[in-house]
Amino acid sequence: LLTAEEYASLDDLSGPTELVRGEIVELNPPKPEHGLLCTRVGRLLDEFAERQRLGWVFLNDTGVIIDRNPDTVRGPDVWFVGYEKLPVDTEFSGRYLELVPDLAVEILSPSNRRGETIIKVGEYLRIGVSAVCVLDATNQTVHLFSPDQPDTILQGDDIVEFRDVLPGFRISVRELFRLRKERQQ
Repeated sequence: LLTAEEYASLDDLSGPTELVRGEIVELNPPKPEHGLLCTRVGRLLDEFAERQRLGWVFLNDTGVIIDRNPDTVRGPDVWFVGYEKLPVDTEFSGRYLELVPDLAVEILSPSNRRGETIIKVGEYLRIGVSAVCVLDATNQTVHLFSPDQPDTILQGDDIVEFRDVLPGFRISVRELFRLRKERQQ
């Protein structure tokens, strides 16, 4: 079994992976729609968090250590952590961060199995992530999970917000899924 530190030092991995209970798990590279949604969600959250001086937004499956002995390093599609956990003057090293994100976003792709995503959601909630958001591009729905609220499925003109994590952030599901080609018309 590998530790998170040993995993971080590997430079010969042939594609995207995660470390799950000490073992490397290969992932399919995301498809274009998945990448566009990651970019859109990351940009919207980052612009808001920066304007409000709230914290950091990471994407591109940036790894975060979510468990030890055996170690698990997950890479949410997008995640946010406030400055109280990761100060604005943080200098990043070649290691994975070991902290609990405030928000984790996963975007379902046709290659994702729903069960694998639900396992990740459970892991995030177990370690104390305040809000987990799963976007389903096929159905254009947003599934919200939090430890103290019932799970919620949003669609259409329903509003996505993360009151405890990013107070004031609001966007409709329809607008969240609106990609560049639709905005140019």
